[in-house]
Amino acid sequence: MRGFEAAMQGPRPPEPERAAEVRRRFGDQARSERPDLAALCLLVGAAADGTLDDARIDAAQIELDRLAGQLPFAPGGPRAWALALAEVLGGRLGFHGTGADYERLDSSLLHEVLRRRRGLPILLSVVWMEVARRAGAPVYGVALPGHFVVGFGPREHQVLADPFDGGRLLTGADAELLVAGATGAALDPSVLAPADPLDVVLRVLNNVRAWAAARPERTDVALWAVELSLLLPSHPARLRYDRAQLLVQRGDFLSGAAELDAYAEVVSGVDETAAEQVRGQARAARSLLN
Repeated sequence: MRGFEAAMQGPRPPEPERAAEVRRRFGDQARSERPDLAALCLLVGAAADGTLDDARIDAAQIELDRLAGQLPFAPGGPRAWALALAEVLGGRLGFHGTGADYERLDSSLLHEVLRRRRGLPILLSVVWMEVARRAGAPVYGVALPGHFVVGFGPREHQVLADPFDGGRLLTGADAELLVAGATGAALDPSVLAPADPLDVVLRVLNNVRAWAAARPERTDVALWAVELSLLLPSHPARLRYDRAQLLVQRGDFLSGAAELDAYAEVVSGVDETAAEQVRGQARAARSLLN
């Protein structure tokens, strides 16, 4: 039972010095000319899990290489690639997801998804993409609202697969049902375009933040997820406000107030009333020191 409860609560972040190093490396990778999706996801894992050192990060990359080596050589067109991935990863090796995976932080951590062969749709899709890319497949992520999948081939011959369902190939009607089930809305064809790697990482971090938001005792997780998100070249300005609120919740009133004031300056250019409300929150945070 203790092991189950620990899994539900998630791993513990690293010590401050290691955490600062992980943030630095994450920022450098995110700003590089060609950001490496696997490397960024593994650094997210290192921010979450203090036991994930550089040797284990290297081992995870090696595991992705090993999995790619199990695929057949150049099986054919997009459909053949999708079927090959489904057979090896979803069938032979058992990578897939279940409803219970949404309750676990490690379902958002690439190294744990590789170990458990379970995870959220987006992390399982990262495994599919990184293995397929190493094998030479024309693969990319497809950010369906509420359910991430992978695509193979050009748009006119696109084949979609759902790694959460073991790599099941999706028809157009299947994709429409997934979107309708998650959002109640119709499928917008624009979402079938390849997802940018940095957008994938931001979505992973948003999932981590959602997990932490349901567990008020894990503001530590919410804070590092926000701080990594802020290191991405493009991110919502609102994240600065979220970080400020987390700092105040964690008792760092001065830093939180300073962050609130900085965010108010950003907001004042478009909504002075909202900016003044944020400044009021900053004053309230400072008053907690008295």
